[in-house]
Amino acid sequence: MDAGVPPDALGRRVCCGTDCGTVRYVGSVSRTAGIWLGVEWDDPQRGKHDGSYEGTQYFTCRHPKGGSFIRPNKANFGVDFLTAVKDRYGLNDKQDVQYGTGNTLVFGTKTVEFVGMDSVAEQQRQVQLNKLVDISVRECAVSHAGQEEEISRTCANMRHINLSKNLISSWETVTAIASQVQNLETLNVSENKMRFPSTSTFTSSAFSNLKILALNQTEITWTEVLLCAQGWPVLEELYLSSNNITVLKRPDNVLQTLKLLDLSDNQLVDGNQLHLIAQLPRLEQLILRNTGISSIHFPDAEFGCKTKMFPLLKRLAINDNKISQWSSINELDKLPSLRALQCNNNPFMDTEKNPETLIQLIIAKISQLEVLNNCEILPAERRGAELDYRKIFGKDWLEAGGHWNPEKNKPSQEFLAAHPRYPTLCLKYGAPEEGELKGRQPLTLKNQLLTLTIKCPEKPEQKPVEKKLPESMTIQKVKGLLYRLFKIPGSQLKLSYESSKLEGKEVELDNDLKPLQFYSIESGDCVLVRW
Repeated sequence: MDAGVPPDALGRRVCCGTDCGTVRYVGSVSRTAGIWLGVEWDDPQRGKHDGSYEGTQYFTCRHPKGGSFIRPNKANFGVDFLTAVKDRYGLNDKQDVQYGTGNTLVFGTKTVEFVGMDSVAEQQRQVQLNKLVDISVRECAVSHAGQEEEISRTCANMRHINLSKNLISSWETVTAIASQVQNLETLNVSENKMRFPSTSTFTSSAFSNLKILALNQTEITWTEVLLCAQGWPVLEELYLSSNNITVLKRPDNVLQTLKLLDLSDNQLVDGNQLHLIAQLPRLEQLILRNTGISSIHFPDAEFGCKTKMFPLLKRLAINDNKISQWSSINELDKLPSLRALQCNNNPFMDTEKNPETLIQLIIAKISQLEVLNNCEILPAERRGAELDYRKIFGKDWLEAGGHWNPEKNKPSQEFLAAHPRYPTLCLKYGAPEEGELKGRQPLTLKNQLLTLTIKCPEKPEQKPVEKKLPESMTIQKVKGLLYRLFKIPGSQLKLSYESSKLEGKEVELDNDLKPLQFYSIESGDCVLVRW
């Protein structure tokens, strides 16, 4: 074999300029001299053919034009881990001084005799390397571990390593590096296309302290994840985005300490795949962005009950999916610990044109939600959303068999399936009164005007004033109006309101940027002004 070709070249990752690929063939090519490397490129546009030349198939590619032949001297097979670390942190053997002959150093034009300078410089580099705790060698062409035990002798204090986008060809190489880092807690090996174990032969303790692992864009399968996970006994966060994972399996006796799982950009077969990971006992955050799921269902729980699946799940991201039915949002109320949800860019959100109403519907449907699409849900916002939900669907409730008399209140199963929280909201706020059942009205100016009474409870000399205000008017603009009325600067005004629907309660209007409708203020309510 050519002197410039490593003996294990087949299957190795290489780069040529800015392009990277995998060696699929090493040998001669007909009607040419010398050794060639057949490379399948990550970017098919870099290639020329499918691995065949003049009718002979030398190797195969996933893309019909993803391969080409290059000479070995054009291929960079990478460097060992420590070489990359020293180069990245300026701790290699190149010094600012020049070495003379024997035990001398040359400083400009002066030659100075200095016994043992080589060992002193090496000791200084050793001290600096031992201080490194958080190391990043991203895009440094790392391809192998190097000499055995050299990493543990040189970088004994490393805890966090970024090995992303290098030339690592196999999980075995990752293990060889990690096994020399005694207290490794965080490891990122994303964007390395590598081979993973296909059988359960994992005996290494290299990852015994590992808590965070990123394997994005590594072409790992879920089966391979479960095999490798036998060596991750305390792992808490696992990132697996963009790996073409389509089918899941139950993680029996592995991943039991996992708190965060990211499966983004993997096109799962269907939403039922989630049932297979639903018993992870400590999972608190699940990221399912762009996974192709169209529905979510927890069949073990009836409406109004909590599921036993995902018992500790607090944060869920399902944005950029194909969820088209509100029934999937109803299902999320079954999750006992859910507090934060991201659900943007799903078809069900197109069913409601008013974005404010859309947000209110989601809030009303999921009782324990505290954060929606990265925005905190304030108590007043939840109260307003639930009151509006109760009114908007009041007519549907009556037509489905609902009644103000508890003995006659028997809404249909179809209504309860569409609005499982409606009975709870009626218990919380009372059944909607007949005057409230107006349904959704067209957004004309007349329908948006609120008739409100303005009172100053601490200034009895000020007579109540009646005003018609748009429900879209912000609290800040209301304060501007009141300034003209009472000659008191808006910054000194404190507003609240009381309603016959909330007898004995006073709701503070505490956000200047929110409109009146945000607080579910209705015609006939009274705005209280203090300063």
